[in-house]
Amino acid sequence: MTDKPTLLLQNEIADSPRGEATGETSLKYMLKLAGPMVVTNISFTVMQFVDRFMVSRLGTESLAAILPAGIISFVPACFMLGVMTSVNTFVSQSLGKGQTRDCSNYCWQAIYLGLAYLTLLIAIVWPAAPWIFRTLGHEPAVVNLEVIYFRIMLYAQFIAIFIWATSQFFMGVHRPVITMYAAIIGQTVNIAANYVLIFGNFGFPAMGIAGAGWGTFIGMAINAGILMAMFLGGEINSNFASRRTMKISLAKMVDLFKVGFPAGFGFFVNMAFWGIILFGLVGRFGKESLAATSAVFSCMNVSFMPIAGLGTALTAAVGKSIGQGRKNIAIKQTSTCLRVALLYMGLVGICFFIFRNNLMAFWAPDDKEVVRIGISLFIFAAVFQVFDGILIIYYHALCGAGDTLWLAIVEALGSTIIMGLGGFCMITFFPEFGALGPWGTATVKIIVVAFANRWRFKSNKWMEIDLFKRRPIGVPIEIEAVIE
Repeated sequence: MTDKPTLLLQNEIADSPRGEATGETSLKYMLKLAGPMVVTNISFTVMQFVDRFMVSRLGTESLAAILPAGIISFVPACFMLGVMTSVNTFVSQSLGKGQTRDCSNYCWQAIYLGLAYLTLLIAIVWPAAPWIFRTLGHEPAVVNLEVIYFRIMLYAQFIAIFIWATSQFFMGVHRPVITMYAAIIGQTVNIAANYVLIFGNFGFPAMGIAGAGWGTFIGMAINAGILMAMFLGGEINSNFASRRTMKISLAKMVDLFKVGFPAGFGFFVNMAFWGIILFGLVGRFGKESLAATSAVFSCMNVSFMPIAGLGTALTAAVGKSIGQGRKNIAIKQTSTCLRVALLYMGLVGICFFIFRNNLMAFWAPDDKEVVRIGISLFIFAAVFQVFDGILIIYYHALCGAGDTLWLAIVEALGSTIIMGLGGFCMITFFPEFGALGPWGTATVKIIVVAFANRWRFKSNKWMEIDLFKRRPIGVPIEIEAVIE
């Protein structure tokens, strides 16, 4: 039996066999699809920026602590987030094939996998927090603040599972505007809660860096609640049967894990080396170097987060085109997004270079040493902006095709050999460069991986992948607990 949304989609494909009749390769189409995700990521960037700016008012130690603690709390969870990206791939390709019930069922499988993984993760990592930061060689005062923020962020990962899974679903079914509104509301609540809890306004106790953590937790809870309400609500339930597809499907879990495991592993390795290795190496040179790195990272979000939103939309567009059997359209969609990324990232790189002194003076007006280090780090950030845009676009295009094994191998090799081993060699044999050594190796890694991903896409090897060709045969475990 074919449902109404499937018939509508099949009619749309029939009416536009070449795809270009509906403008699916045009800049207007891609920006319309990507716009909500770009706004979502920008709002997230603004939230992080404001969070860190508020924390910076607490002093150099708090600024030095918040970014390493935030990233390291995210490193173990980012494996599951990488797996979650496969939801977009399977949902968009299922949409292209007209299999609408599968779209929502894939989302449920991601939620189940994520909750199980995080339960085990927190049980292991939470008690190890003090040891982790002491091992990085950070100063005791900074370690104490890092542990506080780190543990609160671990609790927030449970809520993040629902945000990640449903956001990928809504992007996959080309309804990103839902994610956008939920994110804006949640992040507005986050900023307000931080203002109250960090500084103790309106009669609340001043909680310092812990207030920043709990403010983020509250904002994420609001975001997740809105997304789940929309996922189970009227239109989505009517079109995708989201209330009736809660069954545990072992076959679909295997689908997600087969494609998502390489993506998750690659993302994990990348974040591990940016977080543990880079901050560990930079931390060897004192809290001023850590604070400068935190400031530059916060500004870097302005560049790559919007393009990451464009990339997420590209994954959905490529996945749908492949599901409809129109791989030539996927190539043109990628080319369109690449032009946007190059223009935007190029302009941001120029701004980083020209205004690097002003940006650092904004972050650390009372610490000349932090400003001095940050000014030099901004030069590296300016250099790799364009290459980061290339990396992101081709990464997400290959994700849409399910070519995640290649991405994992390239990311793992680039992170371990160039950024990890290279960074260690820099601080060992050229310690006079200080924090610039690890940042230099990170820049080289981005450039190399960018060209590797470009070569892979141009080779057209991804066209040979068929995610549904050999699906495992399994009997789903029915949990038909319909929420009416």
